[in-house]
This record gives sequence, C-alpha cells and structure tokens, in this order.
Amino acid sequence: MNTRRTVITSLIALGLMGTMSFASASGALDAIKQRKKILVAVDIGAPPFGMIDGQAKQSGSDIEAAQLLAKDLGVELEVVPVSGPNRVPFLLTKKADVVMASFSITDERKKVVDFSNPYAVLQVVVGGPAKQKIAGFGDLAGKTIAVTRGTTSDQELTRGTKDIAGVSIVRYEDDATTNTAVSTGQQDYIAAAMSVIPAVKKNNPARDVEVKFAMKAFPLGIGLRKNEPELKAYLDGWVKTNMANGKLSEIYKKYFGTALPADL
Repeated sequence: MNTRRTVITSLIALGLMGTMSFASASGALDAIKQRKKILVAVDIGAPPFGMIDGQAKQSGSDIEAAQLLAKDLGVELEVVPVSGPNRVPFLLTKKADVVMASFSITDERKKVVDFSNPYAVLQVVVGGPAKQKIAGFGDLAGKTIAVTRGTTSDQELTRGTKDIAGVSIVRYEDDATTNTAVSTGQQDYIAAAMSVIPAVKKNNPARDVEVKFAMKAFPLGIGLRKNEPELKAYLDGWVKTNMANGKLSEIYKKYFGTALPADL
C-alpha cells in the first residue's frame, strides 16, 4: 500500500512539474491568449496619442490602435495608464504585456526592450512664443525649456544643447505637468512631440506657443520585453497587415490630419 501511495505521489509530482515547466516555457503570446486579455500600456496624458475625451473616455491614436490589436487577437483590452518615464519599468515588471505609448524606436531603448515594426511616427520639436526667433539649438542659449523626463524629447534636447552655454532644462514627470508649466507661463519653451504644441496653445491662447524647429523624427513601435519571439513575430505581422489594409493609417490620419508616410 505504501509503495502504491509512493508511486502515485511521484506521478502527481511529475505531472505538476510538467505543468510548471510548460507554464514557464509558455511565451507572452500564449499567456495573453490564455488570459483572454492583453495589458497595453498607454500614456493617456499625451494627446492626441492618448487622452481623456469630453465624455471622460480614453481616446487617442494609441488607444484606437490598442483596441484594434486586442480585437485582432480576439481578447479583451485592458489599458494600463503610464507616463513617459515609467513606460519601460511597467513593461519590465510585467505590469503590461506591451507598450503603445508614443514609444519611439531608439538605439538606447533597444538595449533594454524589443520593438515591433513601426506602426506610426513621432516628430519631436521645440515650441515657444511666436514672437521669438528660434531656428535651432544655438538660439536656445540663455533660455529655459520644459520637457518630460526620460522621453525622446528629453534625449534629443539634452543631446542638442550639451555644448550650448546658458541652457536650462526643467524636467517634469509627465506630459500633463510639462504642458501646464508652459501654458501657465512657468516656462516659455517646451520640447515635446509636435502634436503637443496645439494642445498647449489651446489651454492658453494668450501664450501663443508655436513650433519653432524640429529636433528629430522617429518611427514608433510597440514595445515588448526581450526574448519573446512569438509575440514579436505576431506584432510584426499585425503591423504589416494593418499597414497594408490602411487601418493604422486611418487611425493616424483621424488624429493628426495626415496619413502615415508611405515609406514607413
């Protein structure tokens, strides 16, 4: 009897070990399908990529792209609100499966996370008072510029002004705070996505903030953790399909007024 019990116990243990091994080997894509839900990190404080509309609903180009992704996967969408600085930490700590948060593809970020093929573009600019003549980084000498910490705008502004004397960069923890600082007059200049400038001006038309010059244009990708080949392959295929059928371009045009570049 004891021998039989020992054999049964051993078989159960082996079965559990096999299940655990299968679960640990199961990739992120399988986990999403088994959960029947995808957790997508979106910055809802970065219009028009992510925002809260007049009906207090989440809206924006990244929200709609995430909705399309969930629909094509056949799973529920759960939006995980993030800010620029915590996009990567939320992904790496598995608070989100993927990031769709105006997440530009850069060499620095590729050291830490993987990206899908580009599904949109981001142009980062410097904005300031319309009456001021600012044509490039050199004209920012002696100026104070607001920017969201850890964003592509922060990286490009830091790189572009490193040899220019008298530049003061004030870093805020999220886009909403950065935008408010400029619209309320705490700073006159802002480094941000081009789409942010109209929103800042709308908040306070008297400030008359306009795009002064473009720092750089970046393709946007869906961020995912490294070593998730099945998920990356799915996302690359999803982007390719929805670029070909025009759905991603339709979403982009709805919020930016122009279609995606043909060579994206």
